[in-house]
Amino acid sequence: MNISIKSILKAHDLRLTEPREHILQLFLDKAYALSQPYIESSVNAAIDRVTVYRTLKTFVEKGIIHKVPDDTETAHYALCSPACEGGHGHHHHDHVHFKCVSCNLTQCIDNVHIPKITLPTGYQFLEANLLVQGVCDKCHSA
Repeated sequence: MNISIKSILKAHDLRLTEPREHILQLFLDKAYALSQPYIESSVNAAIDRVTVYRTLKTFVEKGIIHKVPDDTETAHYALCSPACEGGHGHHHHDHVHFKCVSCNLTQCIDNVHIPKITLPTGYQFLEANLLVQGVCDKCHSA
């Protein structure tokens, strides 16, 4: 059993279950966003689609993963990093997501933030998402 999985779940007040362990391990093994169909096809056959969906929903609600904007209709998720943690217990994802047009992988770029947006009077800001498309460093050097 990987101690980091146990510690992540414990830090977010979640108990360890087989589906949570398998799904979280997928995110820990990859440095890019994962699609829901990829997750469903990668977990143990004993874990049904509803359990995968509920686990992803719980992980999003607890701030373990976040939904990543994408130019497809398929949901993509990425593991939250320390950059997602704001002050006073706030959680945000106001960073850039980069999608490579060559390999189609989407990654969080934590050190590039979306500039502050001033909205008209009466509008309330909740979250900003920015998807930049281009060629990643691995594909560019290949």
